[in-house]
Amino acid sequence: MPLDTDFTLVLAVRMAIAAAFVLAATITAERAGPLVGGLIATLPLSAGPAYVFLALDHGAAFIAHSAVNSLAINCVNVIYALTYARLAQTRSVGVSIGIGLVVWVTLALIVHAIAWTLLSAILLNIVIEATCIVLARPLRHVTIPRLETRWTDYAVRATLVALLVGTTVTASFHIGAEGSGILAVFPIILISVQFILHRRVGGRASAAVMANAVTGLVGLALACVVLHETAEPLGSAIGLSLTLATSMAWGLLVYGLRKRGFDI
Repeated sequence: MPLDTDFTLVLAVRMAIAAAFVLAATITAERAGPLVGGLIATLPLSAGPAYVFLALDHGAAFIAHSAVNSLAINCVNVIYALTYARLAQTRSVGVSIGIGLVVWVTLALIVHAIAWTLLSAILLNIVIEATCIVLARPLRHVTIPRLETRWTDYAVRATLVALLVGTTVTASFHIGAEGSGILAVFPIILISVQFILHRRVGGRASAAVMANAVTGLVGLALACVVLHETAEPLGSAIGLSLTLATSMAWGLLVYGLRKRGFDI
């Protein structure tokens, strides 16, 4: 069997596994409110599978290096989520996502042009996250009506995530560790949630999920730091496991504090 055919089959399997993983997680998110929805949407549901496959193809050093750029681009995701949340109060889904993506691409190009260190990326996250959390706080508390989810909604999300994983794995052979780190955390989950929720429950309710996602993305930043620090000394498998655990632990911490009245 030709090598290209082998690669295509393996890639298709990887895309299907990633899509199934994300689908299972987002079904749970749909049955919760803005807080849980926002926290689950910012788990590394698409970045995690993408990084697993990058590790299989390129090794621990590659993903450790990529994690620094993922950490820097996390700030762009935070700004994107806040931009959408603000626009969605009065604008259509197309305008809100469209302008948000223009902002994302512009800032991502700037981030890609900078040689990031772990320290500089951490400092950038502290400044951006702290500012955006304050700005997003008034938009968090909106009730989302319970609606029946259509199978087409699941199909859209599964397709988007599968395409992201396929693109990341294929492009990683050409764009290097820095580019792969950026592409791996492209906000495909946030976009799919916005696209579906905005049309079904309205802009303000969808924006509330994104406003909570701003806080949730702190967990992704912490996860990127853990991946960078652990992938090489402990191996890719342990590093990626600790990365997921870190993101989940942050979500549980935020949920617990909110339930006790702390509006972080």
